[in-house]
Amino acid sequence: MKIIVAKDAGYCFGVRQAVDQAYKTAEDNGDVYMLGHIVHNEHVVKDLEKSGTKVVASLDDVPEDKPLLFRAHGTEPGIWEAAKHKNLNIIDATCPLVTEIHEEVKRLEKDGRNIIIIGDHGHDEVVGIASQIKKPIVISSADEARELRKMKKAGVVSQSTQMIENIQEIFSVLLTKITDLHFVNTICFPTKRNHEQIKELAQVADVMIIIGSFTSANSKRLTQLALERNPHSYQVTNAQDIKNEWFANAETVGISAGASTPDDIIQDVIKHVKKLGKVIDEEIIYE
Repeated sequence: MKIIVAKDAGYCFGVRQAVDQAYKTAEDNGDVYMLGHIVHNEHVVKDLEKSGTKVVASLDDVPEDKPLLFRAHGTEPGIWEAAKHKNLNIIDATCPLVTEIHEEVKRLEKDGRNIIIIGDHGHDEVVGIASQIKKPIVISSADEARELRKMKKAGVVSQSTQMIENIQEIFSVLLTKITDLHFVNTICFPTKRNHEQIKELAQVADVMIIIGSFTSANSKRLTQLALERNPHSYQVTNAQDIKNEWFANAETVGISAGASTPDDIIQDVIKHVKKLGKVIDEEIIYE
């Protein structure tokens, strides 16, 4: 059996930077506080808790002498201002690509456009993008796009981990409703690469394994992409979720992972699949 691993599986640079900053800050200060979990992955959350990270619901729960880490997803301006007013020690771990989306929506708003954000309702990143402007419109599907009123001018961005297929479907609807439409493609490069690798890999592998938490919208999207091309695609949170019968008669196994999946879990899954398939060779990295 041959194992092929997508090159861009797992942590994107924004998530890796934020997680590394959380560990380092906790090590340097004893504790670090966050308004919400840093990633949608139970393994990472538990490990960070052991290292000294503490998730709180309010700035009032952050001691004055302890650092507050703003996560990769982005933070609302009001929370930034309140934290500064309290003179808290702010560690900014916002993904640079998310910051770019914040700047894009502000530019589009200054141009007098209605702002439409394509993304998952209630997702931390989408909430952060929407908070940058006065009257955001958030839609997640073509059906929601059809319910929009017609408008003269609009600017459109997307959550950084959206699938291009979903955006294209929504965009085709928006074209029928908006006279002057300015679209900025804000899907991040790591997401684009991982999506493309999975699309191709799912068609050449007998079995596809996607590693990621079921609380992660990003990981679920990757599984959807794989399933559309290969019915023998499975999402797992770790090696213990893998079932032997998935690999009956399989000659090639493709593996990828969501942007919130840490390296150690990916390696555990690779080792487990190798053991099941009695694989001696090194896995192939799919670029």
